[in-house]
This record gives sequence, structure tokens and C-alpha cells, in this order.
Amino acid sequence: MAPEGYVEYKRREFCKDVKCPIQLELNKQTEGSPTYEQTRQKCGAACLYTTWQFHHWLIEKGYLILKPKASSEK
Repeated sequence: MAPEGYVEYKRREFCKDVKCPIQLELNKQTEGSPTYEQTRQKCGAACLYTTWQFHHWLIEKGYLILKPKASSEK
């Protein structure tokens, strides 16, 4: 849940924005179909982008990475 006044990152927003070729292929398929799931596996096994690229994209788009304070950290 996002704090008031903020929006959460939407699933695959980065992939769609950078026009990832795997995401473009997924857009042509029916979500949940065997072909879709097979294509989606490519993302988990061999993403074409790095964590660094994703992290910097988040910063450029104004996203904040938040973590709730643990109840023991008062």
C-alpha cells in the first residue's frame, strides 16, 4: 500500500517503458496462456536489463523505495 499522495509501481511498467522485446512479445499473447508463461520465463531466467538500469529508471521517474519500519525499531 502506497502512502497517501503516492502511487505504487505497476507491474512491468519499466519493461513497457523501455520497450523490452520480451515485453512486446508478451503484449501480443493472452496472459496466462502456455505461450505467455513460456515467454515470461525468459524474464526471470535472463532479463535483458540490469538491476542498475531498473534502479536508475525508478529514480528518473521519481519513484521512492520504501520499507516499513519493523515493530522492534521504534
